[in-house]
Amino acid sequence: MSLIARNARSAARVVPRNARSYALTVEAPAKEWAAKREAIKEHANGTTDLWRKISYFVAVPAIVACTLWVRNTENDHSEHMDHLRAENDGHLPQPPDYPYLNRRNKPFPWGPNSLFFNPHVNKDMGAE
Repeated sequence: MSLIARNARSAARVVPRNARSYALTVEAPAKEWAAKREAIKEHANGTTDLWRKISYFVAVPAIVACTLWVRNTENDHSEHMDHLRAENDGHLPQPPDYPYLNRRNKPFPWGPNSLFFNPHVNKDMGAE
């Protein structure tokens, strides 16, 4: 090694650590940074509180209102289906056999009915 390189290396070791300056050692930027962090925390707390209030006072009542509406509608539909069954000796009337209804160009792998077939509601395509 050359003499210059050895002297430069040893000179770098001699420099005291507190002689180096960083941005946080200056007092004004540190206070500004801390103030920004506090502002971000306050904003986050305010936003969290806002969405909590929206959830409790808007979303929950809306869910309850929709649940009651669907329950009433389904009860009306069930009463109508019971009325149709009572008029037709306990069975639902067969829907009209229009050529464009229930077209099957090729069979399903599981049979003639749809995958979610319900004999109380759907027409049985295997009975034809």
